[in-house]
Amino acid sequence: MATIKRRTVLFADLRGSTGLYETLGNAQATSVVTQTINALAQKVPAMGGQLIKTLGDGLMAVFSVPSMAVACAMQMHDHLESTAAAPHTAPAVARLRLQIALALGEVVEVNGDCFGDAVNVAARLLDHAGDNETLITSEVFEELAPEAQANYRSLDRMRLRGRAEPVEVHMLPPRGGDNAATLMETRIDLAEPEGLQLVWHDSLYRFTRHDLPLLIGRGSTCGLLIDEARVSRTHARIDWMGGGLQVTDLSINGTYVRFSGDDEVISLRRGACTLHGSGEIGLGGTPNEVGVPVLQFSIMSSLDDTLPMRLTPPAGPF
Repeated sequence: MATIKRRTVLFADLRGSTGLYETLGNAQATSVVTQTINALAQKVPAMGGQLIKTLGDGLMAVFSVPSMAVACAMQMHDHLESTAAAPHTAPAVARLRLQIALALGEVVEVNGDCFGDAVNVAARLLDHAGDNETLITSEVFEELAPEAQANYRSLDRMRLRGRAEPVEVHMLPPRGGDNAATLMETRIDLAEPEGLQLVWHDSLYRFTRHDLPLLIGRGSTCGLLIDEARVSRTHARIDWMGGGLQVTDLSINGTYVRFSGDDEVISLRRGACTLHGSGEIGLGGTPNEVGVPVLQFSIMSSLDDTLPMRLTPPAGPF
């Protein structure tokens, strides 16, 4: 018999398992992934939740109390972090990363499974989470205590695949913050940027801080559509963080950044870095490689109305 309940839906996904199979072999890698997922799943009933199912290298759970769902997500991240830091952990295992997404709403429970808009939102939102990030909808955020809300930052509204209305999203950053940006801190301009200019196929697109976060990829919900074979459906995300613009890789093939006047190419394999000045962003390969889609970027310190503008993202592939 079907029942309708108001629940917080949690999806968790373990990234990096493909590298395990290449390094450890099928049998050992399967054992590691299974053990890790089972350990994460144990956090669910301990925090008052109900484990709905495991999904290979992921899981789905529901909670009656949103704050307990968020606490469970934090415990999952803590567990994976402590596993990676253990003295005898294999390097391939230490590179595992966790993405978590939560949404609150009515769900239909049927024969131990759950369906409904909140389930769909949480599942789609997971596609936009970076390594070791937790993304939550505004409904979950509003149920948290003020001191817990202070740990999150708004990503504004995101368009999710298969959903007409955008969803307001908040992000809990990885522990320790943006490591890649911190390493480059001495190179970042002190002035806060006003926005970002991107050039693709001789077309100039300008995005102000109010247009962020910006999703880049082949998917129809992306603000900048790049219909190329190397590009993932949701390839990268650019958003406002700590007074600067940060690019986060969400792809299979990686995102690569090269700043103007610098020969070094920064590889973002599920990582992030802060953008400054100008340069190039390679999608699915380095800007040096032939055939790689490359975006030219420059940070806007002030808006220049004499430049062509497209604050409304294009409706389809260029």
